[in-house]
Amino acid sequence: MGKSARGISLQTSGYKVLILCFCAAMIEGFDIQAAGVAAPKLAPALGLAPGQMALFFSSATFGLIFGAIVGGRIADRFGRRTGLILSLLTFGLFSLGTALVGSFSALVLMRFLTGVGLGGALPNLVAIAAEALSRERRGTAVGLMYAGIPIGGAIASAVSILGLHDSWESIFVIGGILPVALVPVLLLSLPDLKVARDHGDEANISATFRSIFGPSSWQTTLLLWLGFFFSLLVLYLLLNWLPALMVAKGFSKYDAGIVQIVFNIGGAAGSLMVGNALDGIHRRRAVILSYGLLVAALFGVALLPNNLALAIVSGVLLGGTIIGVQAILYGLAPQSYTQEVRGTAVGFAVAAGRLGSVAGPLLAGALVAGGKSATEVLLGIVPIAILGGLASLLLVHRLAKAQNAGNRDAAAEYESTAVSQTSA
Repeated sequence: MGKSARGISLQTSGYKVLILCFCAAMIEGFDIQAAGVAAPKLAPALGLAPGQMALFFSSATFGLIFGAIVGGRIADRFGRRTGLILSLLTFGLFSLGTALVGSFSALVLMRFLTGVGLGGALPNLVAIAAEALSRERRGTAVGLMYAGIPIGGAIASAVSILGLHDSWESIFVIGGILPVALVPVLLLSLPDLKVARDHGDEANISATFRSIFGPSSWQTTLLLWLGFFFSLLVLYLLLNWLPALMVAKGFSKYDAGIVQIVFNIGGAAGSLMVGNALDGIHRRRAVILSYGLLVAALFGVALLPNNLALAIVSGVLLGGTIIGVQAILYGLAPQSYTQEVRGTAVGFAVAAGRLGSVAGPLLAGALVAGGKSATEVLLGIVPIAILGGLASLLLVHRLAKAQNAGNRDAAAEYESTAVSQTSA
């Protein structure tokens, strides 16, 4: 009875941690899309040319790459809670700073530093979520946490199409206050998850790199990076270009905004369902089904007639599948490495994916500039989605082999111990 009660208590505590992580992820999702919401009022207010706006958008993305690497390292060196709080303070304070700028150079700098904080938060959130529940529920835990990001994005999109922001500054003020306000709650409620270290920093760094890039792990790392790169390329192409592509297909801006909202809502549902599926015995089927539905959704949106009801259904399916495959990768990432290097390894993987998030919008821009239609752009990214699916499927296969080998070793050790005890 006591043991059972203790198990329930630990599980309840783990879900409380996940709720906090979900809230932090939701705030991050809002902040990631804050720039897009502010852009229509920001550009004329500061007199920014299209080229300057492109630099403004990309500055946060480059900050995300740098932040993911640093944030992951902080998670392993100083603890997950410390890394998450520092990240929230960073993107919160610099988001507030963005609202106060008076020049283009200051705007780019503030957005870059905001991106550093945003990038640092995700490896810590993944590590905390993965360690909040038992290993058997790790996919569900990460999926629940990650569902907060598209929910935050949906709120930002709703603010945009409903015109709820009085000025471009107000979006960044809200995006700055929320993470800073969450910090005291995390300090009081989130356990300080630290990784024990018995050696010096130099030895730790060397061991970390061997664990991530060594002979037994480099293939896992490569597959994870490729999966993230291709999948985030597709995701960020859609996040940045889906409204414009819908307008090009004959929909109004308002209707395109509605599709963007349901895209994010579908993404939250997809993250939850796929995360739960990763904890089952049919992981390969979950990966094949998720990426197969993503390809089907891309074809569906590409060939979509000018019908809002069909567009909404297609948007939900597309969001559910593309965010769902992100949940697959974020669920697999912490399971690919030991606890001692988990934050750093996930940080590197997220950074590799962010390169895809840079390439996606650039690819769409190049295709549109080259005269490609919205249908051709959407069909053009189908092979990229398939490559992401192949990398993810190979990763699942590799992890399954490693787990089976580990189970055999454990069984052999148990049998050997039992024989020895019998002989004695």
